[in-house]
Parts: sequence; structure tokens; C-alpha cells
Amino acid sequence: MNRSSVPAAPAPSPGEAGAVTDARRRHDPGARGFASDNYAGAHPEILAALALANGGHQPSYGADEYTEHLQSVIRSHFGRRAEAFPVFNGTGANVVALQAVTDRWGAVICADSAHIHVDECGAPERVGGLKLLTVPTEDGKLTPELIDREAYGWDDEHRAMPQVVSLAQNTELGTLYTVEEIRALCDHAHERGMLVHLDGARIANAAAALDVPMRAFTNAAGVDILSLGGTKNGMLFGEAVVVLNPDAVRHMKHLRKLSMQLASKMRFIAVQLEALLAGDLWLRNARHSNEMARRLAEGIRSLDGVEILYPVQANSVFARLPLDVSERFQKRYRFYFWDEAAGEVRWMCSFDTTEADVDEFLAALREEMAR
Repeated sequence: MNRSSVPAAPAPSPGEAGAVTDARRRHDPGARGFASDNYAGAHPEILAALALANGGHQPSYGADEYTEHLQSVIRSHFGRRAEAFPVFNGTGANVVALQAVTDRWGAVICADSAHIHVDECGAPERVGGLKLLTVPTEDGKLTPELIDREAYGWDDEHRAMPQVVSLAQNTELGTLYTVEEIRALCDHAHERGMLVHLDGARIANAAAALDVPMRAFTNAAGVDILSLGGTKNGMLFGEAVVVLNPDAVRHMKHLRKLSMQLASKMRFIAVQLEALLAGDLWLRNARHSNEMARRLAEGIRSLDGVEILYPVQANSVFARLPLDVSERFQKRYRFYFWDEAAGEVRWMCSFDTTEADVDEFLAALREEMAR
């Protein structure tokens, strides 16, 4: 049958069950929170890129023009051997990346505060089928000595085999590795026959804070595989696994599909990554959110009774304040407890956080502290 002759389905009558209502804004666009950079919407340049990619037909599952062009953009940042595999989200990126560099009996060494251990509902272990070997850290950062606490027993059939070291840049505590620290960790892991994964959910904030290109602490430092973040830096959705060392990775396409991370309309992830990375949008957004966090920290340091817990190096501020103050303050602003029993909280700044947002937040905090 010619599609022009297919009869249209009758529209539901007003009031009929299932009737479609007109779309309308259901939130206050002026609302601001400091709970997560995921709370922010999409950057206008990202939305414009999505509109450009819309319309007409493009091949599915990554055979489109946008995903193909994305590879050259990725190589401009991470070297000529790099290959990007767009995925839906950060947990998916980590699970796919770690599966790609471990055997079924393999284990991954990470900090006990790592996102893959604390905040992914056991997905690396339950979905990825691997074992996490965690070590305690003071600031979220691994060292060669900390890695060696779990880097042993490769010939012991009773123990999961350490095959990968997973770093986060920035760490979950907002701290940063220097380029030299990551290079030393990669050298240490490689000397022991292990590969290195980097969770780069906020990689742009790290590069902006260190004032170096992303390649300086990834492929140039010896990282083998990267979870490249975009959602926290202005994208609507989507991340990517970037294979930096293709000699160490097998069957990425199959793993992505097996892990339910293969987008049929992949052009809409790829075009966002292109818009973010082809120019300087990634860096502009990251520099701004970092600057807002520094402004927030400066204001907090002037408040008696509030303690900043870790160096403010990117776009997060971890603080300790009286529990009753936090509970009252949460009724005015959304944010998360990091350790409720200890009165520790986390405040995040986003690409769209303004100076006025920060100053209003600080004024409200002063009021609650004064009570």
C-alpha cells in the first residue's frame, strides 16, 4: 500500500481517555539549585545542534554522517588512534569501558569513594560481571602505594585477577590529579600488566582547572580507555566511551549493544558531542562552572561555623555545617548530604550558574546560620 493512502488514526476527542493535551512549561525556569550539575538544562548551542541534526532520514545505529564526523573531532583531542563510541549515560559508559578491558575473572582497582563503587547501584559488578577492589583514600586520589594494596594474586585462582586501575578526573571529592600523577599511575599499572580506565564525567572541568588539553592527562599520560562526559557540561543526554589504546580493547561494538547502550538514532548523541568539542564550548562551560565554585567557596570562608572539607579545584564545594542548619536550608535550596551523620554536604555549580545565583545562595546561608 502506498503510504499516502494509509488512513490517519482518528484523534481522541477532548476529555476522552488518552487525549493529548498541549505541552506546557511545568517548572519555574528561574529556579536554581546547587545539588548537581545534572540539574541544569541543555546549553542553547547544544539545542541548536540538535535542531540541525533533525529532519530527513539518516542511517541508524551510528552509520550516520554526524557519528562519522565525530571521530575526527575526538581525534583532534585524543590522538589519531582514538575512537569514540557514543552511549546514553555515564554509568553505561563506565560499564562498557570496564567490560572492554577485563576478562570474566577480572577485577578493577579503584578508590572507595569512586562513582563506579558508590553511585552506580552495583552496575559494574552486576551488569559488567567484574569485581571492584576498593582502597581507602584521604582525598579520592589513588597513589602507586594504594594501588599495590590490591595489586597482587594474579596466579591465585581463588582471587579475582587485578587487570585494571580506574581513576576519576575530577574525583568524587572534587579533587584533581596532576598530569604527572596520572602518568606515574599509568606507568605503575602498566609495569604490573594492568590497564588504566579514566572516568571523565567531569573531564572538562579538570582540563579547565589544570589549564591543559584533555589529551595531556589521558592518551599522552598512558590512559587506555576513557569514559567521556558531556551531560554534566551542557549536553541534554549522552556520553561516550573513547578507546585510546585499541591494542588493549576487543569487540567494543558488541559490548555496547550487549550492555543496552547502542542508540538507534545515534546522530542525536553524536551531534551534541560535536557541538561541545569541535569548538571551545566544552572549555567555556567548564571554566565558568569552576569559577562559580570558587566564588561560592570564597563566600563560605567568611562564614563562621562552616568548614570547607577538600580543596576547591573544579566545580564542587564540600562543606561541614550544623545539621539543623542544613535541614532548614534544604527547604530553600536543593542540595545533597555527603555524610548526613557528620553534617557534610556537597554543593555543585553548573555552566548556567550565575554570580547572582551564588550571592543569593550565600545570603540565604548566612540567614540560616544566624538563626
